[in-house]
Amino acid sequence: MSQWQTICRIDDIIPATGVCALLGDQQVAIFRPGKEEQVYAISNIDPFFESSVLSRGLIAEHQGELWVASPLKKQRFRLRDGRCMEDESHSVAHFDARVHDGMVQLKG
Repeated sequence: MSQWQTICRIDDIIPATGVCALLGDQQVAIFRPGKEEQVYAISNIDPFFESSVLSRGLIAEHQGELWVASPLKKQRFRLRDGRCMEDESHSVAHFDARVHDGMVQLKG
């Protein structure tokens, strides 16, 4: 059974940025798109280059959806589900994320 695991305080993530965290042995990119307490989590590994960089990508909105552009070649991954805009076969894992009592939690 999956349980919520506390990762950090929401205030530890600067609005409009991402951070990398470990969930077990997986690197997870956690994004806080704005000042509100909303977070998203996807794999931190860029599948095109097998590099741990997605948490350093740029958050952008496209057709009402939030995406992160990889800092390497700018492929975009949708924050709500990890889908790759340019090539769905290179989509990344998505993780359930929430803010509870001011703490960022991932389901693992």
